[in-house]
Amino acid sequence: MTTVGYGDLVPNTSLAKLLACIYVFTGMALCGIILSKAADYFLEKQEILLVRAVHVGGHVDPTELLKEVEAHKVKYKLLLVSFTLLVLIIGGTVFLHLVEGLELLDAFYCVCCTVTTLGYGDKSFSSGIGRGFAVVWILSSTICLAQFFMYVAEIYTEGRQRSLVKMVLNRKLSLSDLEAADLDHDKVVSAGEFIVYKLKEMGKISQEDISILMETFRKLDYDKSGTLTEADLKFSESS
Repeated sequence: MTTVGYGDLVPNTSLAKLLACIYVFTGMALCGIILSKAADYFLEKQEILLVRAVHVGGHVDPTELLKEVEAHKVKYKLLLVSFTLLVLIIGGTVFLHLVEGLELLDAFYCVCCTVTTLGYGDKSFSSGIGRGFAVVWILSSTICLAQFFMYVAEIYTEGRQRSLVKMVLNRKLSLSDLEAADLDHDKVVSAGEFIVYKLKEMGKISQEDISILMETFRKLDYDKSGTLTEADLKFSESS
């Protein structure tokens, strides 16, 4: 399920190989979805504690605390995942060294091969106790590493998005911008049209989203006045 594949235990019969082909995909999907949800739930529960730890020694209002968590949600999740991953790597290395009798370098090498799902097979959990430990440890560490890279990518994306938003907000408007923002082509740009245009520039919505909403608006606007009234809504309900 974790794509490690040490090679010490393998399917031998044709039926077992066929089942392995099916199970490897379904197992990965189910394992990834369930453990990712569990990891997200765990991290969300720990975010407040992390923020409190960051601001230790100072009084932080509960409302401000929640705002801080919401504003830097991904950053705190990355910190928590990084700490958890470090603990898992150290724990796995120590376990392999003490229980499996591997040298520290070999133990660390085995941990790296396992957590990245490389699984050469030259070093592995071979004892009964070791395999029992590996059942929990491999699932936790591989998913934790995946979460780590996901949050790194998300922070990078958020940074790019913030840069784009800043550029859009600071850019001076031109006549072509006004023409593009004028959705109803009445030569006047309302506050609503301006907001929609800027949201589109920021990448928050797409032209397809706007077109779908405009079409819905036109269907509701029974008297074609360009506004929605109680009479329009009553007619849409009756029809």
